[in-house]
Amino acid sequence: MSFTGHCACGAVSATISAHEPVAVRQCWCRQCQQAAAGGCTNNAVFPAEAVAIAGTLGSFSYVAPSGNTLTQFFCPACGTGVMAQSSGRMHLRTVRLGFLDPGHGLEPDAVIWTDDAPAWAQIDQRAASFAGQPPAPGQPAQ
Repeated sequence: MSFTGHCACGAVSATISAHEPVAVRQCWCRQCQQAAAGGCTNNAVFPAEAVAIAGTLGSFSYVAPSGNTLTQFFCPACGTGVMAQSSGRMHLRTVRLGFLDPGHGLEPDAVIWTDDAPAWAQIDQRAASFAGQPPAPGQPAQ
C-alpha cells in the first residue's frame, strides 16, 4: 500500500511510496496543541525519500523542547498542516494524518509528550505512552 494526501483546497498534494509508516504517533506537546487548536496532532512517520510533495509549502521553524529545530510545513492557501521535519531526524518526515486521503487505515501506536497534555485529554491506553521525547522511531525505549 502507498499513501496519498491533499490539503483542504487541493493546492498541495503528496504521494508516499512507503508501504507502511515507520511509526504512527499522537503528540501532546505544546507546539502541537497550538497547531491543532488545543488538541493533539496525529502523525505518520515515513522515510524522507518516500515522501514526494507537489505544490508550494509554507513553513515556520522553532527550537523544540527536545533541543532540535522543528520545521512545520503547511499549505499557505488554506492552512492545512502537511508535515514536520526535525533537525535531529533529517531522514524522516512526520506527515499529519489529517492531510492523508481517507482510507489510510492508520492509528497511533504511541502517545508522546503526555506530561504536556491538558487534564481533559483522553490518552489511548492501548498505545505506548511517553511523558516527553520518545526514542527515535525504530529505536528501543531506554
